[in-house]
Parts: sequence; C-alpha cells; structure tokens
Amino acid sequence: MKITSPMLGEVDVSPERILDFPTGLPGFEGNTRFTLLHAEGDAPKVFLLQSLDDTAVAFSVTTPDVLGLNYEFTLSDDEVAALQLASADDACVLLIVSRDEDTTAPLRASLMAPVVLNTTTRRGLQKIIGKVDTSVTLRAVG
Repeated sequence: MKITSPMLGEVDVSPERILDFPTGLPGFEGNTRFTLLHAEGDAPKVFLLQSLDDTAVAFSVTTPDVLGLNYEFTLSDDEVAALQLASADDACVLLIVSRDEDTTAPLRASLMAPVVLNTTTRRGLQKIIGKVDTSVTLRAVG
C-alpha cells in the first residue's frame, strides 16, 4: 500500500509492516492501522508512528533506553489479551516524544502513556498509567 506521509513523502508500506491498534489511540480511536517509519540514514533513534487511516496523524516515538530510562510497568490481563501477548520478550515499549518549535530544545517524552507493541502479532495499544512509581529510573546520557 502506498501512502503519503506529511513528514517523509510517498512511502510503500508492505502488509507485514502494518501495526493493528484494535481500539486506536486515545483521542484517535478511528485510527487503528499504523506503521513505523524513519528517515533514511544512520541507525534511527526516533521513529514516526504513522497512521495509515489518516496520514495527517503521526507521532514521533522512541524507545525508553534512547532517553536513558529503565522503564517498567505492569499490563492488565485485558491488555495482554488485546495484544495477544504470549511472552514478555515479544513486547516493545515506545514513548511518544515531542519538542517545542525550537529544534534545539530537548525532547519531551510522555511517560504516562507508553505505546506497547507485540512484535510477533503486530498488535498495539497505548497504556494509560495513573501514576509513575519507583520502577522508573533516570540516568545521564552522554
């Protein structure tokens, strides 16, 4: 399938790169199909979680380790079932990141709403966390 990403232009998305979010993302419930994209070049640290249902919808995401985070949380039985998650090793956690218009400003990550993907079934959801506990640790990067 070909899409036109506002950030990356025309992209061909093969069926095995489509991520299914059965309930969408909070505020974007009508967007249930996404893919992960990145600009060509060196090993990417930030990806684009691009909606295939509305190409105007896209989120910059990265893994917690890129930000120097040891980030752990618990999924409910319903969330595990929705992801069809058989093993914790199949889970991938992404954080939505943003930056002010000033491109020299640091990235800001949403720790309270991580995206969880099952890398085997390609199903995803956004976990809304009520509070962050002591399982989140920060370390200096650099």
